This record gives sequence, structure tokens and C-alpha cells, in this order.
Amino acid sequence: MKSRRVYGKKRNSSNSLGIIVLGLMIGAGVYLFSSQGFERNAPVIESEDFIYWNRRDPLLINISDDVALKSYHVSVGDGQNEVVVANEMILEHVKAETVKIEYPKKALNGVMLNPKATQLQIKFTVVDKSNWNFFQGNTTTKIINVEIDYKRPDINILSNSYSITKGGAALVVFQVKDAALKSFYVEADGNLFKAQPYKKEGYYATLVAWPFNQENFTANITAEDYAGNKRVTTVPFYLTLKNYQTSWMEAQDSFIDGKISDLTATEPKFSTIDDRLEKLKAINETMRLENEEIIHALSKEVSTEMLENWTINPFYPLRNGAKVASFGDERHYYYKDKEQEVSQSYHVGLDLASTKMAKILTSNSGKVVFADYNGIYGNMPMIDHGLGLYTLYGHCSNVSVKKGDDVTAGFAIAHTGTTGLALGDHLHFGVLVQGVEVRPEEWMDSKWIRDNIEKIFKESDKLIDGN
Repeated sequence: MKSRRVYGKKRNSSNSLGIIVLGLMIGAGVYLFSSQGFERNAPVIESEDFIYWNRRDPLLINISDDVALKSYHVSVGDGQNEVVVANEMILEHVKAETVKIEYPKKALNGVMLNPKATQLQIKFTVVDKSNWNFFQGNTTTKIINVEIDYKRPDINILSNSYSITKGGAALVVFQVKDAALKSFYVEADGNLFKAQPYKKEGYYATLVAWPFNQENFTANITAEDYAGNKRVTTVPFYLTLKNYQTSWMEAQDSFIDGKISDLTATEPKFSTIDDRLEKLKAINETMRLENEEIIHALSKEVSTEMLENWTINPFYPLRNGAKVASFGDERHYYYKDKEQEVSQSYHVGLDLASTKMAKILTSNSGKVVFADYNGIYGNMPMIDHGLGLYTLYGHCSNVSVKKGDDVTAGFAIAHTGTTGLALGDHLHFGVLVQGVEVRPEEWMDSKWIRDNIEKIFKESDKLIDGN
């Protein structure tokens, strides 16, 4: 009886020990599967399977890992020979790195790539510092097929306006060619102008603008392909300078207590201002800029659809309208004497007046993109005429169109009035090219349109139709 009791205790002890060992093994397994030191996620190589390379610039390829990178190995082959261009151990504890791959222009270890090869293959291997895989870490290998392209894109200017005036606009029609074209843009001293496809694939047209308050102007077309080859071509405009008027205007109490106070009451953040001069500055500068931001944003859109043709009539929005204020006028407001300047602004439209509540007509077809109240501009319809050309009509007493309407030439869109920052009944007529205010007078001049728009398209059409 005693011996059987002892045997039973030993068996129970063995079972307990087995359970403990099994628990330890399970715990160890859980640790291995959950510990960061044994993570199983392979490193990441950020690259497309197929890329272009100009061989001049190094390829920059990002690699990363959840824990830390251990090493990378890179070779480049041309189908016959293979050259190791990188073989690095990463001693620091880093999770991400950018690897720079230089084209091997000289023989490495007696091996040289064929300089005439246009197809290469990059073999990229990355290992991380995980203890997984019997402490060897996780490995990623990526094969990247490369096409060599060292030719820059072609840019051909078919025709452009001969000149551009400070504060004015111009047209350019051009062609961009490259088998692997990545992007192109037209830039003029910090302003980007989108080009619309014109007639055939690879041909484009765009209007450009020279801001009236900017002294210098240069327009460039830049094209870049996927290999990193870039070409920059300057549009050969003859530059015509123009001086704009500077006006000093007295801010009288009646003006501030009247129109300015009316406008502050329309905006909660200005309505608590009591000081006269602060009111003037808030409306003439802060509100004005906010209103113009709306206008600029609305007038930047250009269609990406193929343009078959584009014609524009001279704008004549107000019958028998007389000019009462110029475009580009730099206005300085003073209080009681000129030594006390209190505000400054630019007048970015042409003011026209005829009879009270005169009918306003649109001279060209287009789509209404805005027809609402806009601060100092009052009731203001705005129309998109295509190719990045927009017109706006400010201070209207009432508006006959709504956003989204399509209008035709000769359609009555509104009537003149005194809404917004207007002291007398008149029309503020504005013209914009892709968010830049330009001289309305040009777009009201049939000769200017003939020389700078119609002629350019006709010259370009002959070249495009002949190809």
C-alpha cells in the first residue's frame, strides 16, 4: 500500500513538470511570434517594376523596414554582364534609407556594362535585422527592368503673340513630343499656366498673362520625361512696358460711415469694429483680398478636353458705356491730409457707366461659374469663356443668371448698380486669364484680338493640319 502511494506521487509530479515545460514552450513560441526582435515582415523596396533612366542622374530608391535595416546589395546587368554597384552593411539602427545608384561608367572588378545597351536590369536585395529565419533576418529581392533614355523632350512653338504688354495677355500654341513624357507646364515668373490640348494629340494652346504690378516677364515651357530628361524653351515675346496710374483719394467720414460701415455690417468678424480708420482698412484691404481669392480660385480652371477651335468677340458689356476708372490704378487713401495714409489697394478692373440700372450684356458665350454677392464687388456674375479666359461684372443691382447657366453672346446677364463698394451706379468689368487680372481694353479691341488671337491660331492650324 505504501509503495503504491509513492508511485502515484511520482507520476503526478511528472505530469506537473510536463505541463510546466509545455507551458514554457508555448510561452517561448508566443514570444517568438510576437516579439519585435522576431518580426516576420520583409523589408520594402519602393520602386516600380519598370522605370526609365537617363544614366546621368543617380537613381534614388527608398528602402524601409518595420524594425531596422541590416544590409542591401544592388547589381546592374545588361544581359551579358552584371556589375555590383552597391553592397552595404548598415551599422546604425535605421528603419529607412535612400539608396543612390550611380551608373557604372568604368569597369568594376574587371567587368563593364555595354555603354550602348538600352535595356538594363537591376537586382536589389535588402535584409533586415530581425532574428527570424534562424537569426538571418527577413529578405526582399526585387528585379527592376530599366529602359535607358537620355534624349530630352522636344518642344516646338508653332506660333505665339508677337508681343505682350505689362498687365496684358498673349497666346502661344506649341507641340511637346516624347515617348515617355511625364509632365509639362508653362511658367511665367512664378505663375503657372495650364495648356489645353489643341486639334491633335501632342499639340497645346494656352493664354499667358503679365501681372500689371510685376516689373519683369519671361514665359518658359518646361517638359520632363520619366527618365528625368528636361527641356526648357523660352517663348519669344517682345515686351511692352506700360505705366499705370497712381491716385490719392481722401477717405471722408461720410464715405466711411456710409458704404464702409454698410459692408462691415455684412461680415460678423468686421461688424464689431468701431474705429473709422480700422473699418476702412478692414474693408479696403482684408475683405478685398478675401473677395479676390474667390475670384482667383474660380478663374484658374482650364478644360482638359481637346479644343478644336476657339474664337472670341470684342467685349462690349455696356452700351454707350463711358470709362470712369482705369484698370491697374494704384489707390492710396488718406485721412484729412496726405501725410496720413490709412489704406492702399489696386483697382483690377475697368469701371464703365451709362444710365442708371443699365443692361449688361455678355459679348461671348460661356458658362456662369459664380452669380452671388461677393463683398466689395457686390452682386457679381462671373463667366468662363474657355481657354482660361474669364470675365466678371461687379456692383450689379440685380443678376439674371445663376451658377451653371450656359449663356450666349448678346444675352442680358445683369443690370448696373451700386452694390458692394460702389458710390455711384456703374459696372466694374474685370477680365482674368487663369487667375491673373489683365487689361480689359485688350479684349475690347478687335484689332488686338485679330493680331494676338486669330492670327496665332491660323498660323498654327496650317502647321498642324500639314502634319
